[in-house]
Amino acid sequence: MDRFPVVDAARLSALLGDWAIGEGPLYLKLAAALRTAISDGTLVAGTRLPPERRLAGLLTVSRATVVAAYDRLRGEALLESRQGSGTRVAAGVEARCDLDDGRVPGGTATTIFQRLVDGPGSVISLTRALKESVPEVSAAVHEVMTEDLAGLLATDGYHSPGLPDLRAAIADDYTAAGLPTIPEQVLVTVGSQQALNLISDLYLRRDGAGVLVETPSWPGCLDVFRARGARLLTVPLDDEGLDPVTASAVLGRERPTLMYVMPTFQNPTGILMSPRRRRALAELAARHQVPLVEDSAYDAFRLGEDPAPVAAYAPPGADVLTLGSLGKIVWAGLRTGWVRGPVTIIERLARRKVLADLGGPLLDQAIAARLLPRLNDIRAANHATILQRLDLLERLLRSQLPSWRWRRPDGGLSLWIQIPGVDIDAFAQVALRHGVEIVPGTAMDDADRFREFFRFPYGYPPEVLENAVARLARAYADLTRNGPIGTGPVCV
Repeated sequence: MDRFPVVDAARLSALLGDWAIGEGPLYLKLAAALRTAISDGTLVAGTRLPPERRLAGLLTVSRATVVAAYDRLRGEALLESRQGSGTRVAAGVEARCDLDDGRVPGGTATTIFQRLVDGPGSVISLTRALKESVPEVSAAVHEVMTEDLAGLLATDGYHSPGLPDLRAAIADDYTAAGLPTIPEQVLVTVGSQQALNLISDLYLRRDGAGVLVETPSWPGCLDVFRARGARLLTVPLDDEGLDPVTASAVLGRERPTLMYVMPTFQNPTGILMSPRRRRALAELAARHQVPLVEDSAYDAFRLGEDPAPVAAYAPPGADVLTLGSLGKIVWAGLRTGWVRGPVTIIERLARRKVLADLGGPLLDQAIAARLLPRLNDIRAANHATILQRLDLLERLLRSQLPSWRWRRPDGGLSLWIQIPGVDIDAFAQVALRHGVEIVPGTAMDDADRFREFFRFPYGYPPEVLENAVARLARAYADLTRNGPIGTGPVCV
């Protein structure tokens, strides 16, 4: 058995990110990206790289481009090749950071979130379903500074379960939505991602624990479960949400430890789970005694009225945890999320949270507490703005890319687009060379069922949407008319 770490072509192509952007020969840009991955410890000494032909196919370049890049790095003593064992990162190559476990770090979403570190540059990144801050944030900041600050500064600064005013405001919001809630049932977190990590820490305490998830789903959430060594048990969606027949079969056969769904504007499809489907799902979780996590962080834009949360349909004794966040509704920079659930579970999660951070930032939470009572007005304003952007994006796609297909979402912030007959990983590489970064459907499913799909967020300003579609149209034309870019002779 090969004792060295191995990185397959699909993983490596994702790790390389926007390597092809900019001027100059492709082989030099590819060599530079590989050199960076070696020097920063992403590819450690001994890592076996993919064969030239396989990597060339994933990057949509000629094999000669990959051969020339590998040759250049062999000349710099960064790569070495042996007959019968392929090409590896050279022994003795030391990264600039200390990675001693021999593994290629990170999950599927690591490369998606890399844009947060790298900055936007000249690339239009469609990796995040975001929009600009709503005007109410400025007003809430002013109110906190003029009315609340003295009281906050008079405390010791620690409210580990969350600022009491915010917990009460979240409880009131759930009660108004049809889910009676008291503040003790709410734990405030640094975004909903922290809540999901805390829940995973509580429930997924053994390798191989099963987690029932929708497919497709967002890789940033799936990576949380993968990091705990969980097995992902996928269930498909229909127009009403998670398929209950398949879910029932998986629950009976696999006996998972946890269920995770996005019932309100599922990411990436934008599907709104129907009330009857929510009831059926809650009853399934109770019958099989499996804790259910419902993530409603994408409740930013709706085309109709929302049903009550899944927890409102749960029979007595069922463990349903409801995640929420202000990131998509108000502003991503306000890193405030929460989890609502039974008091005993919230207390257990709170003990884990205090070990992680002692307590969240109170100024952010005070701002959030001011915003919660205004959420209905904020959502109404969001509706007008985002609906205009969705309409614009659909018009642009119908005009410039009429063969592409999609289902108009029930809400949320993204279109789930199919490009018939096109391998989405290849298209992603060509799109990058035209200055657009996308999240391919292959990143959202472990079984490779969405090779023609990608997610297109439509919360961006109109000029960004227009520019992105124009660039994608040029990329699509290049891919379908000429074949992969970079298949000609290599310029040395």
